[in-house]
Amino acid sequence: MSIEGTPESHLPAISDLHQPPVHKRSWISIVVYLVLAVAVGLIVWRVYQNQQATKAAAASQAAALLGRPVPVQVTPVEQRPMPIFLTALGTVTPYMSVTVKSRVNGELLPVKFTEGQQVRKGQTIMTIDPRPYKAALDQAKGTLAHDTALLKNAQAEFARYKALYAAGVVSKETLDTDEANQGQYLGAIEADKAAIETAQLQLNWCSIQSPIDGRIGLRLVDPGNIITANTTNLVIINQFQPIAVYFTLPENELPQVLHKLITDKRMPVNAYDRGDIVKLADGVLMTADNQIDTTTGTDKLKAVFDNKDQALFPNQFVNIHLVLENRPTAIVVPSAAIQSGLDGSYVWVVDKDAKGVQTAKRQVVTVALAEGQVTILDGGVKPGQSIVVDGADRLRNGQIVLASAARQRSGQGAGSAAGQGSGSGAGLFVPPPTNATPSQGSAAGAGATGEGKGTGNHHKKEQQ
Repeated sequence: MSIEGTPESHLPAISDLHQPPVHKRSWISIVVYLVLAVAVGLIVWRVYQNQQATKAAAASQAAALLGRPVPVQVTPVEQRPMPIFLTALGTVTPYMSVTVKSRVNGELLPVKFTEGQQVRKGQTIMTIDPRPYKAALDQAKGTLAHDTALLKNAQAEFARYKALYAAGVVSKETLDTDEANQGQYLGAIEADKAAIETAQLQLNWCSIQSPIDGRIGLRLVDPGNIITANTTNLVIINQFQPIAVYFTLPENELPQVLHKLITDKRMPVNAYDRGDIVKLADGVLMTADNQIDTTTGTDKLKAVFDNKDQALFPNQFVNIHLVLENRPTAIVVPSAAIQSGLDGSYVWVVDKDAKGVQTAKRQVVTVALAEGQVTILDGGVKPGQSIVVDGADRLRNGQIVLASAARQRSGQGAGSAAGQGSGSGAGLFVPPPTNATPSQGSAAGAGATGEGKGTGNHHKKEQQ
């Protein structure tokens, strides 16, 4: 039978002639999936092995480090008297300052001082040409002599007319007129005496004298100039001994200061240099202003210093430490030793066992007051214990350490007052030892220099 004669239903479909077997394609897919699964498994296994190797290496390194001593720097806990004070930025001001002016007009003659010298009260420092005033004084004296002679003549005439009136020769009117003339001459003499006093005063003012004890400044006018009375500034004299310092405190700290000022009558004040490291002078608080500045919320206070060595100079900026109280047995540690954790503040204490091995122990402490690089503790450590001040980041409980004494920082001793700054707040002052040098601050040990942030920023107490 030919194709043309074959029924259409008996012919195979064209798609059936070209489709591959179904079972062959399924086996290929399975093989591909198995290969991918094996590759992923090998990758995961390799990553796991690398992680395990890294953990093992880290554990081995940690174990090695745990057995190796960690170098640290330690310092002993100290127990000593510690004053607690408020700090503020102050300005040195002369206790008395006088701008010298002439009280008379005239030519300035050569001065009688050296710029910058110390002068005493009443010492002549300048002279105005006195010749015009000497002439005026002589003229006033001549007028007095003239009026005195007229008075003498009037008195003689009055005596004669009085006798004649008694004899009935002259009238009462003539006697009264002569008596009135005598009174006029008496008044003229009193005016002449006042003119002499004025002329003498003007002559005295030609000699310009220092009104206070102090140091004389630079000359503001050269000799030969014509001076105008009460106008021309000649020179400025400032009193250095004693000298004053003005500073401000916030209004919330003022009550305790005023209460202590009333009860104790005398509050110690220490002046430190701009870096708050070197103590310049010791003084006392004199008084506080009678009102608070509403723009700043602060009150101005005045302290007085003897300034015998003239370490304080007018317009100098100093750091003021206003002592509130003294703790005779305060436990003091460097602030660098204080660490913070979930359970509060702590320090690392270094102990030595019977074999001489030094180990670190974490010890929780109670901070009473912290300021700058010095901290007072209320408990947790005992005087004499060694605490870590450098290298604490590598420590853990029981860690073997190799301890060495902490190095002294140049220019910052423990005697440095805490709390550098321009404002006020609570601070600490470490009393200086007897062998302290100026370059080491006021005492040995950890420094106590704080970091101020500018004028008006006040240091505050940190209590925990």
